[in-house]
Amino acid sequence: MGETKKKQQQAKADIDQKFAMARPNRQILEDLAVACAKDPSPDNTFQYAFCLSKSPERSELRYAITILDGLVKEGYEHQMDCMYGGACAFYLLEDYDRCRERCENILRSNPESRLTMELHLACIEAKEQKEAELMKKTAIGGAVAMGALGVAGAVASVLLAKR
Repeated sequence: MGETKKKQQQAKADIDQKFAMARPNRQILEDLAVACAKDPSPDNTFQYAFCLSKSPERSELRYAITILDGLVKEGYEHQMDCMYGGACAFYLLEDYDRCRERCENILRSNPESRLTMELHLACIEAKEQKEAELMKKTAIGGAVAMGALGVAGAVASVLLAKR
C-alpha cells in the first residue's frame, strides 16, 4: 500500500473522530441562535453557522453552507474559515466532490493549512470508499440476478422437458 493511501486513510479516521467529538448539542446551537438573533453581527452569525457545520442534521448542514457562503459574499474578514466550515458540512453531507473543491480553493490561497490538507485527504479517501462500496453492492446484485436467471432457466427447462 502506498504512503499516500495510508495518509488518506489516517486523515479520514482522524477527521471522522474529530467531527464525532465536535458535534454540537442542542443547547449550544440554541444559545448561538439566540445570540445571533439579539445581535446579528457577522461574528455572531459566523459562530452560529460554523457550529451548525458540524451538526448531525442534514438540513442544518445545508443551512450552515448557505450562511457561510453568504458571509463570504458579504466580504466577511474570516473568509477562509467560512470556506472551511462549508467544506466540513459538505463532508458530513457526503458530498465529497464539493468538499474537495472547497479544500482545493482554500489550499490555493493558504497552502500551509494543515486542517484543510487533512480534510482534503479525508474526502478523497471517503469518496474512494463510497465508490468501492457501491461497486461491491453492484457486483453482489449482478451475481444475485445471474443466479436467479440460472434458476429460472433450470425451472423452465424442467417444465419443458415434462411436456
